Amino acid sequence: MASSNARTVRLTVDLSPELNALLEELARASHTSKSEVLRRSIALMDFAQRAKREGKKVGAATPDQELATEVVGF
Repeated sequence: MASSNARTVRLTVDLSPELNALLEELARASHTSKSEVLRRSIALMDFAQRAKREGKKVGAATPDQELATEVVGF
């Protein structure tokens, strides 16, 4: 269910206990809120989809800029 005001939209999200535990751990590790983790995750997915549309790859690079791991599925 979503409601909104001038600055925010409130969402209700159903997560498995395991996914919620991961979300809580990510929030703790990044010293932020679960909402902020979700915002950053959405921004990262947006970045990945834009890169894919431009024919680019998304992944983790080695220090010498070689693509070591490609992230697929966007």
